[in-house]
Amino acid sequence: MLTTLNTSYTDTCAADLAWTLGREPLPALATLDLELAGSKLQLRLLGASHQVLLEEARGSCSETVACIPGSSTPLPLGVAKRVGEWEYEFAARVELLSPSQFAARAQELLALVADHPGGLAGVFPGSPHAFTALLAHRHEGQVHWRTWHAYPQDGQLVATRTKVGARVTAAQPGRREACLSPSGF
Repeated sequence: MLTTLNTSYTDTCAADLAWTLGREPLPALATLDLELAGSKLQLRLLGASHQVLLEEARGSCSETVACIPGSSTPLPLGVAKRVGEWEYEFAARVELLSPSQFAARAQELLALVADHPGGLAGVFPGSPHAFTALLAHRHEGQVHWRTWHAYPQDGQLVATRTKVGARVTAAQPGRREACLSPSGF
């Protein structure tokens, strides 16, 4: 689903983005509710930010990537964490693109997300390349989503990838969080 957002940027640059887990739902400019094989997922556009709410019989999880006043948690390169009975993995990277590369990448991503049943994208007034997009699907028993936050004025495209699912291996005692490499994008 592709929509034009009736708002201005709330984030000024990629460096302003912060990541949090477990936040309550924030006011959204656009939402997409999905049912993915027993998982209820809500994709939410929050200005130039996103929030994903996941609910299953085993519990719930929320991920927020946004400009959050007073937040001291910057956007990490990667996180692996247990969330209830789930394993949660998050990775992020910032791509620096020339104006022509940015325009081509923006068109490619917006077309991909707009035509996907698990996709939600919001374009900001004033620039066809200023957007936030989310794309979700279920694969091998896990829920996956990717997001893109576009900052055409700086040539920056923030891409994130998240995977949430049942624990595959037993967790090591005391190991709750670890950094991941941003590879796999």
